[in-house]
Amino acid sequence: MPQMAPISWLTLFLLFHQSFLIFNTINYFSFLPPSPLSQKKSINQTPLNWKW
Repeated sequence: MPQMAPISWLTLFLLFHQSFLIFNTINYFSFLPPSPLSQKKSINQTPLNWKW
């Protein structure tokens, strides 16, 4: 393609690859999972008496 002759295909690949990685890391670190402390409160904590 003569329209894209000034831009190297390797440069384009690196640009898109870097933007893809940045986009994925931003999405990964912006997700906040529910904290385990809120899950512990919902569990009934009755003592288990084992009779062996």
